Amino acid sequence: MIQPSINLTKKGKSRILKVSIFLTGCAGIMAEFVLATIASYLLGDAVFQWAFTISIMLFAMGIGSRVSRYFKQDLFDIFVMIEFMLSILCSISAVSSYFLAPFVSSIQLFIYTLTFIIGLLMGMEIPLVTRMNDTYELLRVNIASVMEKDYFGALIGGLVFAFFALPRLGLTYTPVLLGSLNFIVAAMIMIKFKELIRYKKRLWGSLLFSGFFLLSTFFWIKPVILFGEQAHYLDKVVFEKRTLYQKIVITKWKNYYWLFLDGDEQFSSYDEFLYHEPLVHPAMQLSCSRKDVLILGGGDGLATREVLKYPDVKTITVVDIDPEMTKLGLSNPILTKINKNAFKNPKVKIINMDAGKFVKKSNKLYSVIIIDLPDPKSIALAKLYSFEFYKRIKKILIKGGVMVTQASSPFYSPKAFLSIYKTIKMAGYLTVAYHNNIPTMGEWGFVLGVN
Repeated sequence: MIQPSINLTKKGKSRILKVSIFLTGCAGIMAEFVLATIASYLLGDAVFQWAFTISIMLFAMGIGSRVSRYFKQDLFDIFVMIEFMLSILCSISAVSSYFLAPFVSSIQLFIYTLTFIIGLLMGMEIPLVTRMNDTYELLRVNIASVMEKDYFGALIGGLVFAFFALPRLGLTYTPVLLGSLNFIVAAMIMIKFKELIRYKKRLWGSLLFSGFFLLSTFFWIKPVILFGEQAHYLDKVVFEKRTLYQKIVITKWKNYYWLFLDGDEQFSSYDEFLYHEPLVHPAMQLSCSRKDVLILGGGDGLATREVLKYPDVKTITVVDIDPEMTKLGLSNPILTKINKNAFKNPKVKIINMDAGKFVKKSNKLYSVIIIDLPDPKSIALAKLYSFEFYKRIKKILIKGGVMVTQASSPFYSPKAFLSIYKTIKMAGYLTVAYHNNIPTMGEWGFVLGVN
């Protein structure tokens, strides 16, 4: 009659270890994504930073796995201590990077070193838990179940990061969430396996310190992040938000405002008309009709404002992938004052969708198509400057209709400017390239194509 009780205890202990590895798997994948996001935001070149940062972490995890073989006893103590260390390091990963970035010339060295240390500690988790669990399960079941729970946790962590943590908590509080998961794991192991913990006083002291530290972050982390954020901009930051797609920042100088997306200037209210008027009016004037206008991008509403100056326009369809951006253009008092409440006009319809997918699926013909997208600095944006994309645009543009796109700076990026021009010409348009000087942005280019 004693054996069932023992088996039940073993199953219960094993279940706790599996829950622990599930949570660490969840926290681990989010830690990778947080560090890659920080690196891409502070250092630029998102594709390279994501690939390089995650590669460093995976390499460090391999080293950590190797190091774990040298721990021969007190495995529960070591595992708990690792979780406390991860709870601190993960929670300060973003805030420390933001704080140091303005003062450290090689911030990438700090980010990559932090990534390596966190990866090293994470790499010890699975080997240690597998050895901790070998008392409670057969080897073949033990290894399979531990790895299974870690992978399942990674799936949940990835979904939480993409759909909740980054868009809702941002880089301010997502790292604190990660630290909290590691803290919960450490506390759970200490309580449920207290008879196997050797250095109880030290670990209880670490628990109190880590818990107090995590709680205190809610009071000081946001001001420090804002301090680091502010250091990236010349003027006062009056609005900032991390969405699912980008980082939106608005700054103010005297009575003028600047909009930045992922650190790149989109416009200044000081001279934005020198960008939006050349973007919109040549196309509107040259088109054989202005009945139906499609704007791809332009979530700030400024291109729409210019289009509304033509009374013969019947419909304006604005397609922007980021609902938070169009929400700002619709309701933020700073932007609505600049765009003159353009999005509230009954002629305007806003669709939150990827521009490439919209063009591919659309069956409607448009008189004028205005492409007001950020520069092609990523693969996702580069496809919206491709030959295939411009060919699809041609299919939904009426004969005699006009398309126009911003084309970066012919002075600072002449190769990009010429590439866009040649690509549109190759797609079969009668093509014109032109430029205008914008004091806050420099010489800026546009390419217009007639179908």
